[in-house]
Amino acid sequence: MENVQKKGYVIHKLETGGNTALKPEKRQGEPFIQDEEGTARRTRRIIGTGRLTVALLVVLCWELFTRTGWLDSYYWSSPVRILSTTWTQITEGTLLQDIAYTSGSTIFGFIGGTVLGSLLGLSFWWSRKFAGISEPFLILLNAMPKLALAPILVILLGIGFFSKVALAFAMTVVVAALSAHSGVQSVDKEMEKLMYSLGAKRHQVFTKVVIPWAMPWMISSLRINIALSLAGAIVGEFIASSHGIGRMVIYAGTILDINLVWVGVAVLSALSMVMYMGVVLLEKWLSRGYGMKKA
Repeated sequence: MENVQKKGYVIHKLETGGNTALKPEKRQGEPFIQDEEGTARRTRRIIGTGRLTVALLVVLCWELFTRTGWLDSYYWSSPVRILSTTWTQITEGTLLQDIAYTSGSTIFGFIGGTVLGSLLGLSFWWSRKFAGISEPFLILLNAMPKLALAPILVILLGIGFFSKVALAFAMTVVVAALSAHSGVQSVDKEMEKLMYSLGAKRHQVFTKVVIPWAMPWMISSLRINIALSLAGAIVGEFIASSHGIGRMVIYAGTILDINLVWVGVAVLSALSMVMYMGVVLLEKWLSRGYGMKKA
């Protein structure tokens, strides 16, 4: 029996008096399971740290160059002067009111243009004739420089809040309609036939197939639309307005207050980032609601 065991098996001697466990890098043939969530968290941490580092370096170099004279402080101001002027405008001026004015016109125009444009694009599914007639006009409106219509809208609607909302709406509605129309055109025809064969009504096919199918196309236009909406509101304030960041920048330029101009630029940059992050959260919420995965 002992001879059979010696011939049939290879007997290894275990060494005592030490760590008998094999090191992870020496374990060959074992499956390697990667912690994807941990890797994703580390990647996000590295990206966030890198972004913060770059931003701090830009600000520090900007301040250093203006103090040493490498940059003309009259034209480029400096981060310290910008912060000081910002605090003065918050405590003694109307900066907070201007931020609320610009943000309100941007958000209202974005919501109105995105919702109505998406509904218009989805409506093309109900009638191919209506879609065929409307499509070239949408393309024409999309190619038209809508910012050139800003003086007309301001004259027509006045210098108040509504004219800024209308311009932001005009900047977004066509993009949203074209995105929804592209989604409608990409709907799987075989899926529609299957739904009809199972006894589904036309409105059921629209709600269960067409809208979920076109939703990624509509979501993809949100980030573009928020930027276009902000640009429309600012241009409207540039032309004529009693409030808003755009009005503040134009006023600062006329009195040659460069520090105040840079305050407007910094506030608009921060405002655009906040709105962009809000749209990203909205995209994630819509994606979860319709079972989609966003990068």
